[in-house]
Parts: sequence; structure tokens; C-alpha cells
Amino acid sequence: MKSINVGLVGISGYAGMELARLLTAHPAMRLTLACSRAEAGKRLGDFYPFLRHLPGADVVISVFDADEAAKKCDLVFMAVPAGTAMRLAPPLLEAGVRVVDFSADFRLRDAAVYEDWYGAPHTCREALPRAVYGLPELYAAEISRAELVANPGCYPTSVILGLYAALRNDLVEADGIIVDSKSGASGAGRKAAVPTLFCEVSDNFRAYGIPRHRHTPEMEQEVSRMAGVDVRLQFTPHLVPMNRGILSTIYTNIKKPGLTLEEAHDAFARTWEASPWVRVLPAGSLPETRYVRGSMFCDIGLALDKRTGRLVILSAIDNLCRGAAGQALANANLMCGLPVETGMEHLAPLA
Repeated sequence: MKSINVGLVGISGYAGMELARLLTAHPAMRLTLACSRAEAGKRLGDFYPFLRHLPGADVVISVFDADEAAKKCDLVFMAVPAGTAMRLAPPLLEAGVRVVDFSADFRLRDAAVYEDWYGAPHTCREALPRAVYGLPELYAAEISRAELVANPGCYPTSVILGLYAALRNDLVEADGIIVDSKSGASGAGRKAAVPTLFCEVSDNFRAYGIPRHRHTPEMEQEVSRMAGVDVRLQFTPHLVPMNRGILSTIYTNIKKPGLTLEEAHDAFARTWEASPWVRVLPAGSLPETRYVRGSMFCDIGLALDKRTGRLVILSAIDNLCRGAAGQALANANLMCGLPVETGMEHLAPLA
């Protein structure tokens, strides 16, 4: 298998740490560049002791330089905050280096929507038509031809995968969808901040980012595309006292009177039967974050409330793997002409 040299900008965050872990088992991709301004000069295996004696451990962390990255890398992962990738990616793309961006900079097709929700100008509008939304189950063909992939957000991954079968099979109305999501604290990133200190998160449960969480327009964009109509979602995220994982509970209004749980379950099972990472649980079973931790799985469970006329969809993913690093690696596999699961065939949930 041909060796593929990859770089990782933003090695010090949780998503960067997770990707470094996954790359150690990849048969083709070799980490040749790791960037972090704060940690420059350190050997990666010293910064992350779990990498000792594993591939990538001897890479010395450096400050990002586009020319150096273009010389060393075939593909670069950008695990950077919003507003950074739109500045760093253009010279790489011009040099023929493929880019997978973890931020929101290229997820939204309309730059004006980005500017409204993120409160900053979009300085790389010319790249938006080239960017592909990186959800492999929906856009594998486009991703395989892409030079720039916008890795989806963690909340949107759980919600889009959860809703897809219901909308595709015309089971539910596109109006009135309510999304209630819970995330572990790692979803807020690794920076030191009072709201995510141990004593603030432990033994606590709170909502945040309501009513304008930044993942909302991303979800609406993709769900509208699935539904074929303009969709507005009611989205409320919550922070729960666990390290990693997302559980999204999605309330939808049934479109066809008389729909049974068995019919809904059959439609979901048929839709996802060829997808290795989407597991539709047996009827009556509901997903739990512990069973997807550290994996690429999205577990989906259903409940039908005949009294209210609602199909309740529950979707669980790991926010760091399926919702960030693992999904980025799957996208990179497709971009490099490899099977989507390469390097993750034996990625079982963490105990």
C-alpha cells in the first residue's frame, strides 16, 4: 500500500489527540507534520506519552508553515478553531495538498449564513464551492473527488444520521422537529475555561448555547437538503458530567397516520443495512453513549408515541471519534482512494 504523508495542524486539542491515536494503526498514512504554536519544539511522543514507541512519536511539533507543509504532506488535517482554516488552507490547496478541516469554516455553503452565526467575516468565499460536506454515508462519491472536505460537527453528525431514514422514507413531517442533545465535556475543547472545570461539570447538568448554538445552521442546511424543503429546527444542547459522547433525542411528527413502530424500524433498518457504522438497534432497545465510546458507530433507537403522534429518534455517537477525528480519517481515506474504513476495521468501542 502506497505511503501517504499527512500533517495535523492543532495537535494539542482533544480532536488532534484522538486523530494521533487513530493514525498509529493506519496502514498507509504516516504522520510527518504536527503543528501547535504553544507546544512547538516538543517531541510528539513526549507531549503524548501514549504514543511512545508508536508511529509518529518522533515527529517534532512545529509552528505551521504552509511551504513546509506543502513539501512534507499529501494531505493536511486542520483541527483548528473557526476562522483559522480559511486563512491557512488556501496556500495548501494552491500547492495541490488536500485538506480536511475540522472547523465550521467550509461547512456552510452560504458565506452570509456563516457570518451571521459566527459573527466574523468569511475571508475565503472562493473556496466554498470546492468544499464537500464530509458525511461519508451521504456524500462518499463527492468526498472521493474532493480537494477540500469540511468535517461535520459532532452534534450535526448525530442529528443528520438520526433523521435521514425518517425523511428519506417520508415517515415524518419536516416541520416541527425538536432536537434535544447531551454532550460530554470534551465537546467544549481542551482550553482552560471556567464552565468546563471539573467542579463546574461534575454533579451538574445544564443547557447552553440556546437558542443560537452555532451547529444549528449546519443541521438545518443538511436536513433541508434531505427533506427537499426549507427546515427550521429547535435545537437545545446540554453539557453532562461525562468525558465523551453525545446522545441526541429527536422529536418528529408522524406524517402517515397509523404508522407502527415495526414499520418505522423496518424502514430504518433497510436504509442503513449497507452502512457499517450506523447500527439500528433492535425494536425496543435504546442507545447508550458507553456502547459507542471511542468508535465510529452511530447507534439509533426508535420510540413511537401514538398518543402525541410523534416518532422519537435517539442517536448516540462518540463526539471525539465519530464526531471529529475518526470521521476526518474516514474522509481522508476516501479522498486518497482508500476504502472508507481503512485503519479503523478493528476499532471497537472503548471499555
